[in-house]
Amino acid sequence: MSRSIWVGGLVAALCAIQPAAPAIAADAGNDSARHEAGRKVYNFRCYFCHGYSGDAKTLAATYLTPKPRDFTKDVEQSIGREQMIAAVRDGKPGTAMKGFKGIISESDIEKVVDFVRLEFIRNKAVNTRYHTPENGWPNHERNRLAFPFATGQIPLDRSWEVLSPSEQKGKRLFLTTCISCHDHARTEDPGPVWGGRPLSYPRNHFDPGDFSAPPPTRADAIASASPYALHDVVPKVSGLSPTERRGETLFQANCAFCHGATGTGRNWIGSFMEPHPRDLTDSKFMQNMTRQRLAHTIREGLPNTSMPAWKSVLKDDEIQAIIAYVSRVFHPVKQ
Repeated sequence: MSRSIWVGGLVAALCAIQPAAPAIAADAGNDSARHEAGRKVYNFRCYFCHGYSGDAKTLAATYLTPKPRDFTKDVEQSIGREQMIAAVRDGKPGTAMKGFKGIISESDIEKVVDFVRLEFIRNKAVNTRYHTPENGWPNHERNRLAFPFATGQIPLDRSWEVLSPSEQKGKRLFLTTCISCHDHARTEDPGPVWGGRPLSYPRNHFDPGDFSAPPPTRADAIASASPYALHDVVPKVSGLSPTERRGETLFQANCAFCHGATGTGRNWIGSFMEPHPRDLTDSKFMQNMTRQRLAHTIREGLPNTSMPAWKSVLKDDEIQAIIAYVSRVFHPVKQ
């Protein structure tokens, strides 16, 4: 079991329906109020992976294996309504798709499935546009120079020298503003600068270009101002034992994706998940936590949450090292 698959599973506050066998489509109807109710469920639960337009062109999709379904490529005969309802209700094993049974009602599950079938599969519509005045984006057209980078029309790592003056302005705008949600959008070389970890500010000191200002640059200032930035900073704790140091490496490589480097779950990805990742520094929650209970949770996962079972990824001694690190750095764990 590869770690990339499990990292993808950690983003599972989503509606990532995967392909199923063909079936005869049911008539979903076209009741306007019911359709709009389904839209609300979709925009709250499913857009993060499937996108506002159902085309799966999302930041989350870049981390998921297999990718979320692109509904715009479907026809109604390619997947049955009941199959979709079952996928939303029960999830899809081996994917990042979690079941929503117990989280949303059966009625809402049916509404969101019918919305997807009509809006994206049948009508190929664009749904709700995100950057609207109602969503807090007045006059979004003023940012149009950055649009080619947000849509992937121009890769973000294309050399500054080959960009036109207006494209250079668009890239700078993207790197200081749009990157918070769009991340790298598209890069020709998805190397270490763009690898594996979602951030809400420019990655790994990637050079945003000359802002005609000495360091710290404007981009550095925006990065440090991000409300998520402090939760992506690994705590500096001296005197860690070899086991705790190993646990630090394992935690930051695996668990921090959702729980944050600080263990609080207040990082960017954690803020999207429902329920939110546990705050491992919360004394109210952690005061009765035992090593046995925490080890079981890591091994087996937690049903109806985005916490996967790590038993096929982490060995027992690695799990114990993570627990030692959590106990030392975030909150003491009882024997």
